[in-house]
Amino acid sequence: MDLNDELAAAAWRKASFSGGNGGNCLEVAPLSGGRVGLRDTEAPHQEPFVVSASVWTAFVKGAKSGEFDF
Repeated sequence: MDLNDELAAAAWRKASFSGGNGGNCLEVAPLSGGRVGLRDTEAPHQEPFVVSASVWTAFVKGAKSGEFDF
């Protein structure tokens, strides 16, 4: 399956913390080869961003530790 087909068929999910705030969310989907797809629900027409498993793991670790807090 090529990447575009895989992204179209992906099981997208968003954090339960996002609640019912409509399109103000980031969605993620596991992809083949350990990759992770990311997309913005406010811009569904834009192509999703794809990162490696190690990049996603580093991001999640940083988010949990408060590295990206403003």
